[in-house]
Amino acid sequence: MRIIGNAGKAREVQAVASGVLSTGDTVIVNADGTVSVVTGVDTVVGSEVVFSSAQTDTMSIHSVGSTNKFVVAYKDSANSSYGTARVGTLSGSTVSFGTAVVFSSVATSWIESVYHSNQDKSVFVFNSSSSGRGIVGTVSGTSITFGGTNTFSSVSMGYLALTYDSENAKVVVVYTNNNSDDGDSNVGTVSGTSISWGSSESFTTALSSHNFITFDSSNNKVVVFYRDRDDSNNSKAIVGFVSGTSMIFGSPVTYQSASVEQGAATFDSSNNKVVVVYEDQNNGNIGVSKVGTVSGTTISFGSQVTFFNGNTYMRDVTFDTDSDQVIIAYNDFEVNKGQFIAGTVSGTSISYGTATVFNPSRSDVINVTYNSSANKTVIIYGDYGATPAESGTAIATAPGYTNLTSENYIGTASNGYATGQAATINIKGAVDENQSGLTAGQSYYVQTDGTLGTTPADPSVFAGTAVAATKLIVKG
Repeated sequence: MRIIGNAGKAREVQAVASGVLSTGDTVIVNADGTVSVVTGVDTVVGSEVVFSSAQTDTMSIHSVGSTNKFVVAYKDSANSSYGTARVGTLSGSTVSFGTAVVFSSVATSWIESVYHSNQDKSVFVFNSSSSGRGIVGTVSGTSITFGGTNTFSSVSMGYLALTYDSENAKVVVVYTNNNSDDGDSNVGTVSGTSISWGSSESFTTALSSHNFITFDSSNNKVVVFYRDRDDSNNSKAIVGFVSGTSMIFGSPVTYQSASVEQGAATFDSSNNKVVVVYEDQNNGNIGVSKVGTVSGTTISFGSQVTFFNGNTYMRDVTFDTDSDQVIIAYNDFEVNKGQFIAGTVSGTSISYGTATVFNPSRSDVINVTYNSSANKTVIIYGDYGATPAESGTAIATAPGYTNLTSENYIGTASNGYATGQAATINIKGAVDENQSGLTAGQSYYVQTDGTLGTTPADPSVFAGTAVAATKLIVKG
C-alpha cells in the first residue's frame, strides 16, 4: 500500500483492488492490504407457508441440486401416518408447494432424506413395519415420482440419520439397532430409480442413541455423532469412510461429557471444518457448538462456543455458501420462539451474530436446508401457533452480512478499477467529488451494503460530511 501526498498532507492511498471498484464506491482495507468495495445484504425472513395442515412430528428436508427446488418429507398424521413428500419452490423469499405424494402406504417414522447429485435423485430412508427401508425419488417440476422400496435392515430401529458421500456417490445411513442397541450403518447405491444396500456395519457396539451425521467433502469422510449409553451417556463422534458397499470406522472421540438429545452437524466447505451444535446439559441446556477438524479417521474439536445463552431445543444446522456462514435454527424455550443465527468459523472456533426470530410461537422438529440457487435457507418446523398445533410449516430466510467493520473503512474509490489493478483511494481529509444526491452540511454513514445514509448502521461507521450534492469530505 502506498500513501500519496506532500509533507504529511496525504489525501490518497494506493493499493491493489480485490474485486471490481467503481468510482465513488465506499472501500475497506483487507487483512492482506488489498482493498475491496463495501458489500452486504439485509436479513431476510419470508412468510410462513403450511405444507401439512395436521400435527407433523416427523419430517426432513433437502435441496435439489443447483435448482430453486427442495423436497420436504413427513409422516402424514392425517393420512394413517403414511410417508409423504412435497416439492417446494423458492422464488426470492417466497415458498410454494406442489401436490403431496405418498411414498410409503404404511405407517412410517424416523424419515430422513438427501439429494444424490451423481444420479440427480432424492433418497429417502424411513422405519416402517419394524424395518429400515430406502426409496428413490425423481423431481420433475413441482412433483416427485418414486421407485420401489428396498430394505436395508429387517430390525426395529430408531434415530436414523442419512448423508451423501459425494466422493463415492453413495448414501450412508446410521441408526440404533433396537435388537442389539448397537449403532449400525449401511451404504446405499443408487442406480436410476432403485437403491441397493451393502451389509450392516456397526460404528459402535455400545448402547447408542440420538445419532446424527455429516459428510466432510475435503477429507471424503463421514462423521457420525451419537450418545454412548455404556459410558455415562457421554456424547461422541466417530469418523468413517466408504469402502465399496461397506463402512470402515476409526475410534470414537468424546465431544461432550454429557448427554446430547438434540444435536446436529454440518460441513463448512469454505474452511473445511465440521460444526456440531447441541445443548449443554451441564449448563442449563444452553445452545452451544464446537468446530471439528478431521484428520485421517479421527476428529479433534476446538473449545465450546455458546450461540444462545438460554434453554434451547429442537435445532438443526446448515452451511450457507453465499455468506460463508453456518446457519442454526432453534427453538428458544425461554420465550418459545423459533430463531435462527449465523456463525462464522475461524480456525478451530466460531463467532456468532445476532439471532433473528422466524416464528413468534414455539417451533418443534426443526429441519433446515440451504438452497444455493435462491441463496436462502429454508426452515421447516411444527408450528405451535398454528391450528392445529404443530402444523408442518416452511419459511425462507437468509442472514444479513457485511464485510464492513467498525475499523476497516478507509475511504472512497477515486476512479473505477478492475480486480488486481492498483487503485487510488480517497482517504481522510480528501474531497470525493464523485457522489450524488447529498445534502450539504449533512453527516453520512457507511451502510452495510456500501451505500451512504444519514443514520448509523450496525456497525456504525462515519463516512464523512457533505459539502455539496456531489462532494463528500471523507471521514470529516
